[in-house]
Amino acid sequence: MSVEPVLRLHRGLAASRLAGFFVMVAVGIPIQALLLVVWSRGADLFPAWFHKTVLKLIGVKVKVTGTPCRTQPALLVCNHTSYMDILVLGSLMPLTFIAKREVATWPGFGLLAKLQRTVFVDRTRRTDAGAQRDAIADRLKAGGTLVLFPEGTTNDGNRVLPFKSALFAVAESGGQSLPVQPIALAYTRLDGMPIGRAYRPMIAWYGDMDLGPHLWRLLGMGVITVEVHFAPVRTIAESGGRKALAKSCETAIGLAFEGLISGRPSDVR
Repeated sequence: MSVEPVLRLHRGLAASRLAGFFVMVAVGIPIQALLLVVWSRGADLFPAWFHKTVLKLIGVKVKVTGTPCRTQPALLVCNHTSYMDILVLGSLMPLTFIAKREVATWPGFGLLAKLQRTVFVDRTRRTDAGAQRDAIADRLKAGGTLVLFPEGTTNDGNRVLPFKSALFAVAESGGQSLPVQPIALAYTRLDGMPIGRAYRPMIAWYGDMDLGPHLWRLLGMGVITVEVHFAPVRTIAESGGRKALAKSCETAIGLAFEGLISGRPSDVR
């Protein structure tokens, strides 16, 4: 059976999930805004609960393998498929994202990103590189966990794009011993059935896709399973420099990703 007929039968489901999402956002925004003022630790913890609750409401199950790094500060490096990646990773632990500057202007999502203290960077303006590096270094010194998407963009969910080693200057900001953990993330099942190459791009958000129509279709898909694998931690010192660290993370994530989408657990390491 093709996916499209199933999607047309789930419009009511999409509507109810969308309503639940808006309720969560309406409730969550003032709570997080208040926590940022009165309780910094609470502002770190609340987003994880928020993301986990939203995922339950919209029918996304998260399966985790490997051992997440609990040392702080730390840098998590992950492949990037969709805006859904933010909810998935954000549901697992308190963390902060590094995002391109235009995310701050997205309706709704931009405000949520700001409330989670996202570090916005402009990768097209080298004149801002120093200030951005300082902002990231300050966040790491404060003991946070940062998430970097080193592909620099999203893709169709069937592959891992080459990593941009320049983005690993973030690791340099945290010092030679900063823990860096590669993470592979893949959308693997729909209503319990394996998702093939033809259907995975329907979950991915990439290219010039409009956010609204994509979100509506996603919410009507049924129950989506996403798998997240935490690979062993490494450091820039152990890897031998920024470029070597980028290559090491790209290789680890690529191998684990292939294992996840192919259903071969032995390839996930």
